[in-house]
Parts: sequence; structure tokens; C-alpha cells
Amino acid sequence: MSGSSSELFGFIASELAKFVADEEQGTSLSNGKTRELGFTFSFPVRQRSVASGTLVKWTKAFSIEDAVGKDVVAELQTAMQKQGLDMHVAALINDAVGTLAGARYYDEDVVAGVIFGTGTNAAYVEKANAIPKWEGELPNSGEMVINMEWGNFYSCHLPVTEYDQSLDNESLNPGEQIYEKLTSGMYLGEIVRRVLLKLSLQSSIFGEIDRTKLKTHFHLRTPHISAMHHDNTPDLKIVEEKLKEILEIAGTSLETRKMLVEICDIVTRRAARLAAAGLAGILKKLGRDGSVDKRRSVIAIDGGLFEHYAKFSKCLEATLIELLGEESSKFVVVKHADDGSGIGAALIAASQSQYRN
Repeated sequence: MSGSSSELFGFIASELAKFVADEEQGTSLSNGKTRELGFTFSFPVRQRSVASGTLVKWTKAFSIEDAVGKDVVAELQTAMQKQGLDMHVAALINDAVGTLAGARYYDEDVVAGVIFGTGTNAAYVEKANAIPKWEGELPNSGEMVINMEWGNFYSCHLPVTEYDQSLDNESLNPGEQIYEKLTSGMYLGEIVRRVLLKLSLQSSIFGEIDRTKLKTHFHLRTPHISAMHHDNTPDLKIVEEKLKEILEIAGTSLETRKMLVEICDIVTRRAARLAAAGLAGILKKLGRDGSVDKRRSVIAIDGGLFEHYAKFSKCLEATLIELLGEESSKFVVVKHADDGSGIGAALIAASQSQYRN
């Protein structure tokens, strides 16, 4: 997540070389041909063609300054050559675009691909003549995929608290990715940690404790708060264990543990409700919110936060029904697209390979 561009892409290429070596044992997969590769790159790029794009900026706490402004495909291609890999990047795609492509391949009613994982993003299919930025001839299909980069959305109406403000101020990209910092897996645990730290400093709720771990940024992660949030034991044993194991806070009362679960719930429900608002926005923009157009509309979602944090995903789905209305929401389907971005990258690379040949 830090270092140089050559180190990052060198690492990716070396891992790819190991994978190819393992897969090729006892087979002849390549048949003497250059292998085609789909490259999912989950950061904002300025993309001029299907297989080239310059990095605009890093998000999700990555900080490799010399990569900004470079063509990430060229960087990977160079790294692969150094590893002796005879492979060609046929397609560069964002993870949200990959999720959309992978899901649309199997279900033509898919209108958007969304990521709720470490970060968040969304992509949807728009009518090309409705794109003000469009230059040149319209595509034959009359449609274009929009990579929204909605993690960078900000509005004065977003419910930003003092904890979000301090997190943002101390981040690697202050003032940017505000929607992502409120809704994605990288940040939810950190928000809870900041709330707990303030509580410990302003009250004796945890008793006399060593705050070293509690003061460590990103030490409390979203999988930790998920485990505590889903604790169904009568005495909240899992919460007790996690507090002791991760933050070195022992001897908590049941009331304190209940309060901690409530804090996890508040932070996660806010994230899920804001996430649902984003989905509703896409559906309304497309006229596919079920109010007039009664066609089935599918939103495919990938990412660990949606997949593994059940209370997040259930709250998201319930909020979407609330926003669209009981009747209209019957025409909208939210479904999990497992490894959607990887499958989408492979499919787009395959279609480009076919096209080139």
C-alpha cells in the first residue's frame, strides 16, 4: 500500500507468475499463444481505451505517489515481461464495472454493479446520448457503462459527525471519498474505535485501562465490529472476548457490552441506509425504480462488507424497500455477485480477444 510503482506491479506480476506456473503443471494451456488477461483495478483512472488508463489518485489508504499519472496497464505489462510472462492485458476495468459485466452476462435485467467492500463504487448502463461528457461518435448499441466513482460523493446533507471529521482530517486523502468513509468496510471499525476512545476518556465506563491499542488507528477493524454486532449469546460473551483480545479491555459489565453493540449498530445502520440511498438514486436516474417502468431491475453487489456483514446487507435491503415503497420495490432485485469483478474482467478480456482475432 506504500512504496514504489515498480514494487507494487512487480509484486502483482510475481504472484501471477506463481499462479500460472501452478495452473500449467502437466497441461498446455497456452498452446504457444500469448495469453489474454483481464485486469481489475479498483482505483480512479482516466480511461481512454479498453486496455489503457492513467491513475488519477489512490483511495483506500494506498499511497504510492510515483504511480499517479502513469498508465497502469503499461506498468503491469512491463512487470510481467520482467517475470517472463507471455501475457497481454486485453482489458482494464474497475471492480464495479466488472461486477456489472459479470452479472449482466448471466442476467440481462442487471442495470447496475455495485461494490460494498473495503471501499465502495457503482457502475450502471446509461443511454449514450444522455452523457454530457461524451465526445465523438455514439456507440452502435446507443449505450455506455458509467463508472460513477461514487465513493467521492459529498453533500452538505450527509450526516457527518465529529468522528468522521477527525477520521477524514487524519486520512491520506482529507476532503475526498467522504461517502466511502461513511459507508465502506475500511472505515466502519475505525469510526467505532474513535467513539470508544472518546467514551473512555470522558467516563470511567471501561475502568482503569491501558489505552495504547484503543488509540491505535485502524486497530479495530470492521470484521471485529461485525463479530460483536452479531453476538447472540445472553451475556454477550463474544463482545467480552473481542474487547479483551483486540483492545485489551477486560472486566466490562453487561451494560457496557450492550452499549458497545448499540454503537456498532448505529454506525452500521447509518452506512447501510446511505448505501441504499445510493442504489435508489441510480434506479431513479434510470427510471427503473418500479414507479412507472414495471420491468424487473437487478442490482448486483459484490464485496466483503455486503457478503459477510449480515446486519449491513439486511438493513440495506430493508431501507431500499422503504425508499422505493412496498409496491415499487417488488420489481427491484438486489443480489450478491460472488467475485463479480474477477469474472467480469475475464469476460471483457475474452470479448476483446475475440474482437482482436
